[in-house]
Amino acid sequence: MFGTSFGRLRTTPLRELQRLQREIHRAFSGFDSFMTIQEYPALNVLESSQDVIVTAELPGIQPDNLNISIVNDTLTLSGSREPVVLKEGEVYHRQERTYGHFSRTVRLPFSVDAGKVDASYKKGILTIVLPRAEEEKPKKITIKAA
Repeated sequence: MFGTSFGRLRTTPLRELQRLQREIHRAFSGFDSFMTIQEYPALNVLESSQDVIVTAELPGIQPDNLNISIVNDTLTLSGSREPVVLKEGEVYHRQERTYGHFSRTVRLPFSVDAGKVDASYKKGILTIVLPRAEEEKPKKITIKAA
C-alpha cells in the first residue's frame, strides 16, 4: 500500500528509515566518544516527604577516595579512580573505563540536615540518604474552633 515498486526493487517507509539509520550510524561510527559522552558517575535522585536518596554507580573505587559535601541544597560528590596497572607485555585492546578525578554537583529539591546524612557503599553503589531539614518539612496547621 505504501510501497513504491521499481521493477524488482520495492521501497517502503520502514525500509527507507532503516537505510537512513544505517547511513547515519556509518557516518558517525568514528565519533564513538562524542556520541557516548555522559556525566560520571551516573546518579539517581529520589525524593520523598522526609528525605532525598542519591545513588551513584562507582565500581572499582575505594570509599577512601570519595568526598561528599553539602552546602544548603547542593550536594557535591567527588573522588578519584586509580588507573589499572598493566603487567609487562599487556596492552589495551579496548579501554572504556576512565580513571582520574571526577566531580558531580546536584541541586537538591530542598535543604537537608547535613548532620544526619548517612552514606553507605556496597558492591560499587554509593547510597546517600539526605534527611530534609526540620525547617523545610511541611507543617500541619491546626485550626482553632471559635
